[in-house]
Formats: sequence, C-alpha cells, structure tokens
Amino acid sequence: MSERSALRSRLEALTREVVKFGAVGGAGVVVNFVVFNLVRHLTEVPVVRASIIATVVATGTNYLGYRYFTYRDRDKQGRTKELTLFLLFSAIGLVIENGLLYVATYGFHWDTPLQSNVFKFVGIAVATLFRFWSYRTWVFRALPARKAIETAESFLADGSQRPRSTTRK
Repeated sequence: MSERSALRSRLEALTREVVKFGAVGGAGVVVNFVVFNLVRHLTEVPVVRASIIATVVATGTNYLGYRYFTYRDRDKQGRTKELTLFLLFSAIGLVIENGLLYVATYGFHWDTPLQSNVFKFVGIAVATLFRFWSYRTWVFRALPARKAIETAESFLADGSQRPRSTTRK
C-alpha cells in the first residue's frame, strides 16, 4: 500500500469516526436541550443546575451510542475501566460546558431563556472538542494491530482444529 493510499484510508476512517461521533453527539445535544428546557421551565431549579441535570442525562444516552455505534469495533475488554474513564472525561466536559453557562449567568447576568440556550450551546461546542479527543484517545481505544492479528489468528486456528464429520448428509 502506498503512502498516499494509506493516508487516504486513514482520513476516510477518521471521517467515518467523526460522522458517527457527530450523529451520537447530535442526538445527545437534542436530549440535552430538551431536558434542560423542560427542567428550566417546568420547575424552579436554577439555570445551571437544570443544565447539569440535562448534561448528566445526555451523557448516559451518549455512552450507549458511542459504545454500541461509534466505537463498537474498539477494544471491549476492561469495561469497568472504560466506563470509569468515560465518566471522568464526561465530568470534565460537564464542568467546561456548565462553567461557561455559569459565567454567563452569574458573572454577566445573561440569563434570559435565549441567552441561557446560546451559552449552553457554546459550552456544549467547546466541551465536545475535549470529549472527542479524550474519548477516542483514552476511553474507546483501538485494538493494537498486533493484538488484533493474534486474536484473528487464534480464531482461525480454533476453527481449523475442529473435528470434521466423516458422514455426509
């Protein structure tokens, strides 16, 4: 495989990953905004707390989408570690997202429904960049090439060592 075709292949894989990440993330943004606005308008919960509740709900739905859609082909061993890292990086994303909303709301008193939604969106956008990097780097790690080859070879070896039936049907 030439360098050019290898680069093209890697760019195509990255593009597919970004599109899948974006699809799951887009669904998460919808969940986030729906929950945020419902909590904000149907309860007396303060703006930033309503946003934190919405972010937590969206994080749960996003994990399912990332694990079973975007990164379904990634290493599935060590789910406890994966989930722990996912929650850690999600918590950092939550602080980024809601920190911007907090500064806008309590620092600048920009707290109309429109302003809150705008700053929530900006917070989500900034946090998404961090989440994409951290999830693909630390949480949903690609199988090392050597391990993938060994796994495939052992699978093939197991299949070739099965006893064959001598009777015909």
